[in-house]
Amino acid sequence: SPPLPSPLSPLSPSPSLHLSPPMEEFLGPQPEYDEEEEEKKYYRRKKLGVVKNVLGASVGGMIIYSVYMGLLQMQLILHYDETYREVKYGNLGLEDIDKKMLMGINVTPIIALLYTPILIRYTHILLFLGTKWMMFLASGIYALFVSTNYWERYYTLVPSAVAIGAAIVPLWASLGNYITRMAQQYYEYVNYKEDHVQEQKKLPKGACHRYVIIFQSVFFIIFHLSLVFAEFPQRLFLHQFLSDYNHTLYNVKHCGAEGSGMIEGFNRTVLKHLPRSLLLIQVESVLMGAAFLSMIIFLAVCGAAYRPTEEIDLRSIGWGNIFQLPFKHLRDYRLRLLIPFFIYSGLDSLFSVTGLTLSYGVCTVGLEWLYLLVMVYGLSCSLFSCLSLSLLRLPRYVSLLGGAVIHGPLLVFLLFWSPAPRSPDQLPYLLVVIALWGMGSALNKTGLSILLGMLYEDKERLDFVYTIYHWWQAIAIFIVYLWTGLIMRAKLSILLVILLLACFCYWTMERRLAKNMHFRLPRIPRPKHKVKGYRYLEEENSDESNSEESDEDDDEEHQEEVIREDFGGDAGSQGSDSTRERRGGARGRRRRRDDDYEQAGEREEREKEGERGIEKE
Repeated sequence: SPPLPSPLSPLSPSPSLHLSPPMEEFLGPQPEYDEEEEEKKYYRRKKLGVVKNVLGASVGGMIIYSVYMGLLQMQLILHYDETYREVKYGNLGLEDIDKKMLMGINVTPIIALLYTPILIRYTHILLFLGTKWMMFLASGIYALFVSTNYWERYYTLVPSAVAIGAAIVPLWASLGNYITRMAQQYYEYVNYKEDHVQEQKKLPKGACHRYVIIFQSVFFIIFHLSLVFAEFPQRLFLHQFLSDYNHTLYNVKHCGAEGSGMIEGFNRTVLKHLPRSLLLIQVESVLMGAAFLSMIIFLAVCGAAYRPTEEIDLRSIGWGNIFQLPFKHLRDYRLRLLIPFFIYSGLDSLFSVTGLTLSYGVCTVGLEWLYLLVMVYGLSCSLFSCLSLSLLRLPRYVSLLGGAVIHGPLLVFLLFWSPAPRSPDQLPYLLVVIALWGMGSALNKTGLSILLGMLYEDKERLDFVYTIYHWWQAIAIFIVYLWTGLIMRAKLSILLVILLLACFCYWTMERRLAKNMHFRLPRIPRPKHKVKGYRYLEEENSDESNSEESDEDDDEEHQEEVIREDFGGDAGSQGSDSTRERRGGARGRRRRRDDDYEQAGEREEREKEGERGIEKE
C-alpha cells in the first residue's frame, strides 16, 4: 500500500482549512486595521509620555527644593535664637554646627566638576536609567538631610550637609540635560516619518529649538513655585512664635545700602516662646513625606532620557575621556564668553534670598514678614518665566539682555536706597522692588538654560555643558558665602560690574557667531561596543580586529561633517592627506571584508544546491 502523506507533505490538507471560526477570525487578515492610523496613535502616546516626563521632573524638583529650603530656613531661625539653643541643646554648640553645615553646603560643590559627568553616566549601571537615576539619587540625598533633623547632632547634620553640597551640581546638570533631551525626543516623535529620524541620525541644526524654549520655560514656571511652598512651614507653623519687629530690630541702626553683613545689630532672641518638640517632629514628618513623594515622582513618573543602546554608548567611551571632556569643552569660546553670565546667575540666586530679602526686607519690616517677601519673589520668578516663550518669535538674546536691563537699573537704585529700620510703611515699595528683581532673575535663568540647549544640540555633550554651567554657579554661590561680612555697597558694586562684563562678553559671542568664526569642540570618542550581552546592528563587524581603526576614521568623517554644517567650509588640518589615506585604507579593508563575505555566501549556496541535487537523484 502507498505510504500515508506526512503532515508537512504537499498532499496533506492545509491546516488553515480546519481552523475553528474564532481562531480564523483571530489569525486571518483584519480589514478594519489601519496601519497609518495605529502609527499616529502610537506616536501620540509617545508625545504625551514626553510631556508627562517634563511635568514629572519639574514637579519633583519643585517639591524637593521646597522641602530643602523650607526646612533650612526654619532650622536656621530656631538655631539662631539663644534661648532655644540653651534650653533645647545646652552646650552642644548648635551655632558652630550651623556654620560648618553651611560651609559644607557651599564649599563642597567646588569639586563637582571632577565627578559630576562620571556620576551621571555611571550611576545607571544597575538599572540603565541614566539621567533619571541621578535625579532620583540626588533627591534621596535631600531626603537624608531632612531625616537628620530628627536627631540634631554634629555627626548627623554636617555629613548630610556635605552630601547635599556634593549632590547640588549633579542634580541641576541632570535636570538641564533631561529637559533638553525631552525636547529632542518630542521633535523625533512629531517628525517620525523623516528619514533622519528613522535612521537615528543627527537632527538638523535648529530643528528642536522650539521645543527647547517651551520645555525649559515650563520647567522654570513650575520650579520657581518652590520658593512659594518653602514658606509654608514658617507661615503655618513658625510665624506664631516669632517676636514682632520692635523687639527683633531694637538695636538695628542701618538698613539697605548703608548696612554691612546680613543685619547688623539684629536681636539674638527672635522667639516669643519655644515650640513644643512634638510639634517640630510633626512638621519634619510632613516635610519627610514630601521628600519621599519627590523621589517617587522621579522614579515612577519620569521616563529614561536615552535609549538603552545610547546609555551604553555614553559610558563606553571610558572613564578617562568622561573625566577630561568637561575641561576640553572650555576650549570653546562660546562657553568661555558665557562664564560671566554663569557667575552672575549664581550670585543672583543667593543675593536675592539673603541680601535683598534680609538686608533690605527683614531689616526694614521685621522677621515676621519674611515669608511674604520670599513668596512674592517666587511668584514673580514663576510668572515672568513665561516671558521666555517670546523667544519663539524674537531673537535669543532678548531673554538674557532683557534680564540684564531690569537688574542694571535696580542695582543702581539699591546702591542709593537705605530704608529706615522698623518702617512697616516701606513694605509696598519692598514688594515692588522684589517683584522686579524676580522678573530679571526669571529671564536670566530661563534664558541661560535655553541658550545652552540651542548652542549644544549633540546629545553626547549635554551633560558636560550643563555641568560646566552649574559648576560656575556653585563657584559664585561660594563667593557669596565668603562675602557675608562685606558692606552692602561693595556687594552691589561687584554684582553690577559682573553684570556689565557678562553683557559685553555675551555680545562678543553673538558677534563672533554672526561672523561664522570657528569654535573648537572636543571630539567625542566613539564607543568601542565591547559590552557583553549586547549586539549592535551595524554594517561592519565590531568584533573585527580593525574595527577600532575604522571607528576612528568614521569619527573624523563625522567631525568634518559637523564643521562643514556650521561654517560651510573645511576644517583646516582635519582634511590632511594622511587622514584621507587612512580613510581610504579603512574603506579598502571594509570592501575586502565584504568581498570575503560575498564569496563565502556563494560557496554556501553552491554546496546547498549540490546537496539538493543528490537528494533528488
